[in-house]
Amino acid sequence: MLPVEVIEGPLHLRHILQAIIQAFDSDEESFEEGIEMLRAVLPDATIVAALDIIDHDGVVKYKTSWGRHHYEVLGTTSTYTVFPHLDTASAVVSSYCTCPSFAYAVLISENHLMCKHVLAVCLADRLSRCVVRPIEDDDLLLKITGHVSP
Repeated sequence: MLPVEVIEGPLHLRHILQAIIQAFDSDEESFEEGIEMLRAVLPDATIVAALDIIDHDGVVKYKTSWGRHHYEVLGTTSTYTVFPHLDTASAVVSSYCTCPSFAYAVLISENHLMCKHVLAVCLADRLSRCVVRPIEDDDLLLKITGHVSP
């Protein structure tokens, strides 16, 4: 894994990481190549944990009738909300997860680009491996504000 300082800052690494994820394909050869490229910018433990989440159908993609998506990852101890693509020009983060690891490793210490939950959502979405559930607009609002869990 390359240290974050090797390339001109984390913003460049984020662009590289997004390009790697977009290059993923479900055929075995492309998948293996994608994993090898991920290993250059992410810890092996993060990659393996994200793949484990996907294998256990732990990425839930809620879809509204008007096309809004909301992602949740079923963790071993809790369910985390993930925003994989924030519309921000921030050099600090381009995604967000409600897990403690994201807060510490990504936001505070800045030694990781993303947590396993964000990576799981990005890969599952790219590989069409999300568990898709329809959700009504009002239920999505309640879910986002933490008042219901469909």
